[in-house]
Amino acid sequence: MRAIWKGAIAFGLVNVPVKVYAATEDHDVSLHQVHEKDGGRIRYQRRCEICGEVVEYKDIAKAYDDGEQTVVLTDEDLASLPVEKSREIDVVEFVPSEQVDPILFDRTYYLEPDSSSTKSYVLLRRTLEDTERTAIVQFSLRQKSRLGALRVRDDVLTLQTLLWEDEVREASFPSLDEKVRISAKELEMSSALVESFSSDFNPAEFTDDYQEQLKTLIEAKLEKGEALDTEETFGTETEEEGGKVLDLMEALRRSVEKNRDKKSGGSKSSGSGTRSSPRTKSGEDDSGEKKPAARKTAAKTRKGA
Repeated sequence: MRAIWKGAIAFGLVNVPVKVYAATEDHDVSLHQVHEKDGGRIRYQRRCEICGEVVEYKDIAKAYDDGEQTVVLTDEDLASLPVEKSREIDVVEFVPSEQVDPILFDRTYYLEPDSSSTKSYVLLRRTLEDTERTAIVQFSLRQKSRLGALRVRDDVLTLQTLLWEDEVREASFPSLDEKVRISAKELEMSSALVESFSSDFNPAEFTDDYQEQLKTLIEAKLEKGEALDTEETFGTETEEEGGKVLDLMEALRRSVEKNRDKKSGGSKSSGSGTRSSPRTKSGEDDSGEKKPAARKTAAKTRKGA
């Protein structure tokens, strides 16, 4: 990994020099635009609307337009801002970790000690762990003032940029003002369904179905070209219950039974990545009731399926 920024965490008179690294990366298959007729690559040009010239990226500046005047801001102008010159990650306060709403989380960065002595780094890490608190920090990165959360992950300090309060939209839905009666039986059955799905979260067990299927499609098109038959490549999907609408209690009951059967079977199917349900002959369950066919989905799948 390559450090994208260097600075220091500052809380009180304690200074912790650090290097900042991007903690995440995109795994999506890279696609570009082409002319469908001949496969020619589509290119975009940055053209000035006044002189008509194609402008090199190095000659492009930012500007603010108030409708009457345009103020051009060069990279040198922006770099002169005092906050941009700062190399401090300034700790503002330490808060209980549960008070930081996950909706505020933006990007995550790893922090590596940037000093011959790691004592101050380890001290801060241990303090956050022992107090079960998160450090709220402010800093400047890539021409923006940032709010962040400093926390610990696998013995490494992580810095998560936070959205500003006014960047989170208010959830206002009139439909939720309607009074809805939930019976005790429905709540009990819903809780049973949650319990039947209960597990310990392990992100390594899940795969990105879309990207996996996209890779399969690309490989198949490379091999067969326009003669590709997508149904042959991916199979066909079957609709469950013939579009029959179940009432809420019946849907909950069947869901609990179906998931309970999956867990008792303990096996995982290949292809869809979901656990397969144990079946008796003719697709009937122990009670002799006809079970609905399993729907193939592109939902989260478990690796190794």
